[in-house]
Amino acid sequence: MSQPKTYFFGPILQALENAFRQIETKVPQPVRGRDGRFRYAEQSIRQAIVQKLARLISSLHSVEALLERGLFQELGIMQRGLDEIEEDIWFLALAVINSDITDRHMEYLRYFYAEEFSDQNDVVGSRLSRGMVKRDKIRAYVHGSSLSGAELERAKDVGRTISKAYSGYVHAASPHIMDMYFPEGFDVSGTWKHHRYPSHKRDARNVYYRAITAMAVSAKAFDDETLFASMRLFASKVESEMRS
Repeated sequence: MSQPKTYFFGPILQALENAFRQIETKVPQPVRGRDGRFRYAEQSIRQAIVQKLARLISSLHSVEALLERGLFQELGIMQRGLDEIEEDIWFLALAVINSDITDRHMEYLRYFYAEEFSDQNDVVGSRLSRGMVKRDKIRAYVHGSSLSGAELERAKDVGRTISKAYSGYVHAASPHIMDMYFPEGFDVSGTWKHHRYPSHKRDARNVYYRAITAMAVSAKAFDDETLFASMRLFASKVESEMRS
């Protein structure tokens, strides 16, 4: 069984970070508060995109590390998180591109920027309740931007299916845990990773590809047509590589 080409790791991460550094400078930078912590004062939608891109790239580094370590259960958790980060980026970026920042987007930003604690010196007594925009609402907005009718319903079904499949890793469902089992016992340290490595590596390529498209739509949201075109071309090359 042939293994996927290594093109899907280091070079993609470097290209994404280079693109991110260009976008990062296009918003007012964070400021340091009296408590020493950095925050975005403006709390804009573009600053939210920048933050999501930062987590996107750091999470991709985690995917690579977990894959090489053979910790496939934890890899599944990370892939589930990446699916949501990528959806969030599209949700925010499309609103900017289409000049369609809705009440739902404003609600999302309000929850996103909300602090976890009102008093850092009393983290137990001052914990705040953070709301959230439901995932199906975010997914519906993203798919509704370019799809309609049967296509939209199909896209929603695919999104729910992917989310549900990876939820088993997040919640440690028995069928997912049993993938760790071999005649020798449960592989809790990645010792026998070679048995499952090729399939997980092939699967991991998808989140790297989707990350490139998320970077492309982000570049569009920042009116950087040169970077947008570059990322689209890069995505096309990676897609061709995936099919080979």
